[in-house]
Amino acid sequence: MLKEFKEFALKGNVVDLAIGIIIGAAFSGLVNSIVNDIIMPIIGVITGGIDYTNKYIQLAGEPQATLDAARKAGATVAYGNFLTLLINFIIVAWILFLIVKGMNRMKREKAAAPAPVATPEDVALLREIRDLLAKK
Repeated sequence: MLKEFKEFALKGNVVDLAIGIIIGAAFSGLVNSIVNDIIMPIIGVITGGIDYTNKYIQLAGEPQATLDAARKAGATVAYGNFLTLLINFIIVAWILFLIVKGMNRMKREKAAAPAPVATPEDVALLREIRDLLAKK
């Protein structure tokens, strides 16, 4: 059983997946920083200084001044947080689209190489006859 597990764990696909997950986690942190530290402040300036990370609609309870207090008081829709996560998703999806598009372009370039011309059937048969006669 240990041998089978070792074979499974050391297969290329499993190792590639593990590396992808680690890189994805690091990439997620980078995207979060880009959105929270660069894009959202720019959107805030454009919209007149609005900080979207703390925007919410309180559905239940006494009105509160902060998002945390509103969540404690009752049902709250944190649409600012959703907007931030939506921008994160769009950035990740766009970058993954560009990566896949580049990979597909490289595959097409490799596939564009002319395929070797198949030998006509009559020529192949004549070669077989020649080889048989040469053996005799």
